[in-house]
Amino acid sequence: MTIKVHDLKPAPGANRRRKRVGRGIAGRGGKTAGRGTKGQKARDTIPARFEGGQMPLHMRVPKLRGFNNPFRVEYQAVNLDTIEESGLDEVTPEVLHNRGLVGKGSLVKILGRGEITRAVTVRAHAFSRSAEQAIVAAGGSVEVLPKPWGDRRPPIKGNQFANR
Repeated sequence: MTIKVHDLKPAPGANRRRKRVGRGIAGRGGKTAGRGTKGQKARDTIPARFEGGQMPLHMRVPKLRGFNNPFRVEYQAVNLDTIEESGLDEVTPEVLHNRGLVGKGSLVKILGRGEITRAVTVRAHAFSRSAEQAIVAAGGSVEVLPKPWGDRRPPIKGNQFANR
């Protein structure tokens, strides 16, 4: 036998009716209705956000003016004219680091400023369209290196305070 949606019902005892309080002094929830005697909490006068006179959370937190994207990917740019004057036949992030053109472990993006006149094999994490076309037109080859974090989003930078 198949169960249909209209056959479903909660288990016995799972749903209980809410306790109705403040309905006269005869029952258990009468008179003070479980709130005790007197005092601020016995009355219905304080808002939920009230913190006893301490500066409330909604006033402590600074007004939000934009945010810093914690997943931002930053590349170090290397232009074609830099590759041309370096005289290298094979360009990789390691070779560029050894030459002092990029930082250690940084992601490299090749940009299209300048011209390239010889065949060069370039391996980098990203290429601008104009740079890729110029390298291929000069008889060179382009290889896009995988990102260190794979096909997922990059690791988060900063914390909950820095990214406001």
